[in-house]
Amino acid sequence: MTHPLVTHEMIDTYQRDGVVLIKGLFADHVEALREGVAANMADPGPYASENKKKGQTGRFFDDYCNWSRIEQFQTVIHESPAAEVAADLMQSDTVQMFHDHVLVKEPGTAMATPWHQDGPYYFVEGQQTISFWSPLDPVTQATLRCVAGSHRWEKEVLPTRWVSEDGFFPDEGQYIPAPDPDAEGMRVVEFEMEPGDAVAFNYRTLHGARGNQSDSRRRAFSLRLVGDDARYVERPGRTSPPFPGHDMVPGQRLREDWFPMLLRR
Repeated sequence: MTHPLVTHEMIDTYQRDGVVLIKGLFADHVEALREGVAANMADPGPYASENKKKGQTGRFFDDYCNWSRIEQFQTVIHESPAAEVAADLMQSDTVQMFHDHVLVKEPGTAMATPWHQDGPYYFVEGQQTISFWSPLDPVTQATLRCVAGSHRWEKEVLPTRWVSEDGFFPDEGQYIPAPDPDAEGMRVVEFEMEPGDAVAFNYRTLHGARGNQSDSRRRAFSLRLVGDDARYVERPGRTSPPFPGHDMVPGQRLREDWFPMLLRR
C-alpha cells in the first residue's frame, strides 16, 4: 500500500529516471518551513555559505545540518509524509535521516547552482537514497533541473567547491568532470512548482539550478534521507557534510543516534 501522494507510475519513474515531482509533499508545512529558514538565516550554523562570486550580483545563501536545533525543521521531518513517500519511491523498508539543507537565492542573484551529483560529496553509498527539494516560493526559471538517468552512470561526477570550482578530492580516474547537459543534448527534467511541491531525486542524479533573475526570493528546503542499502563509505578526502567524530567504518549502516530512523515497515 503506497502513500496517497505516490502512484506506481511515479515509483517506476523514480527508479528509471532518478527524479520525479511530488505535488504538495510539504503543502501543510510551508509556513513552518519559511519560519525555519528565517531562523536559520538569522542564526547560521557552522557550515553556512554565502556563495559569492566576484563581480556577481545578488545573494545565494546555503546552510545544512541544522534540523536538530531548528524546531520547525524537526516538526516537518516527523509530521510530514516525507518518510512514507521516500520509502515508496526508494522501495525501501526503512527510512533514515541524513541531513537538511537550506538554499536561498535573493532577487537578482546571478550565480547558478553548478551541475553536480550529491552522492560523491557524501560518505554514503547505495541506490536507495533520496533528496526532496521543495521551494517555499513559486518557481519557474530558478527551479531545480535534473538529468534523467544520470543516477545510473558508471562513474560519478567529481565534486567541486561551488565558488572556486576547485575539485573537492584528488581525482585518480574514479570521477568524470561535470558535463554541460544543455550543450550535450541530455534529457533535462525541470518543473514549474508551487510552495510545498517537491522534486525527489537520487543522490547520484546530476542536477543544478539557474540564478534567480526574478523580483522575488527563491527559498528552498531540502531533506536528505537514506534507505535499506545505504552504507558508510570512505572518500578520498573530507566529505560534505563532514560529521566529524562519527567513528563509523566502511560498510556500516549510519549510526542511529546521529541519523535517526524515521520509518520501519
